[in-house]
Amino acid sequence: MNAQRPSPGLRSSKRSIRESSFLWFCLGMGALVLAWELGSRIGGSDLLFPGPFLVLKRFILLLPQAHFHQAFVYSFLRVILGIVISVPLGVGVGIVAGMDTRKGAFFRPLFSIIAATPVMSVILIAFLILGSEQTPVFTAFLMVFPVMAATTIEGLRSVDPRLAELFRVYPVSRGREIRSLYIPTLLPFIIGGLRSSLSLCWKVVVAAEVLVQPFQGLGTRMQMAKAQLETPELFAWTLATVIAAALSQGLFTVLLRLSPFASRYPPYSRKGP
Repeated sequence: MNAQRPSPGLRSSKRSIRESSFLWFCLGMGALVLAWELGSRIGGSDLLFPGPFLVLKRFILLLPQAHFHQAFVYSFLRVILGIVISVPLGVGVGIVAGMDTRKGAFFRPLFSIIAATPVMSVILIAFLILGSEQTPVFTAFLMVFPVMAATTIEGLRSVDPRLAELFRVYPVSRGREIRSLYIPTLLPFIIGGLRSSLSLCWKVVVAAEVLVQPFQGLGTRMQMAKAQLETPELFAWTLATVIAAALSQGLFTVLLRLSPFASRYPPYSRKGP
């Protein structure tokens, strides 16, 4: 039997909510730009706090330049590499720690140490051991890994114990139990952790680039602009980082909606309820 389609009134209500949310988003952006412009005028110097239009102009001038493309590609690859390494390991360790309390106790000191260690200390220590090129990726891994492990453990704890007991009572294969019980429960947690990790990864990679200055990267260009007292260009590189992180989030959401597996789970389903 086909699922009942939402009524026209419900679709109209959802459309109105989306339009209202977009309007408030635009108002929020306008308020931020206005506050930025007022702060620039109060500062009275573009060397200290340039206004949004000057920064936007400098950003547009950067777009066609080859060193901008190189910096963006290098930082993007470091972010992707950090995600590719940390997410599978974090999910794997999270599953092991979440399925067995003894193994969870074994990994707890590691998670506690990583959570308590300042990011700058991690960057400096990694720089001494690994050098400038590998430090941003390692730092991203070390920051994202516990996030993915923690979200996976939380997802396992949210599994309905009555359903788990039901699978144990009836003769169901372990593979069927994992596909029907654990994957649907874990997937929203893993997706949420991955979304958070994307933004975190951009911040950590660029921060490491600023500090250790690898050959190319957005953070390296920020440090060069700061050393040359090019404050508008420093803001322009920062704007480029913010836009890159936002585009990564948007691309990730689009890929989820196109995925035949993840798209079955809200809020990434292609069709509304």
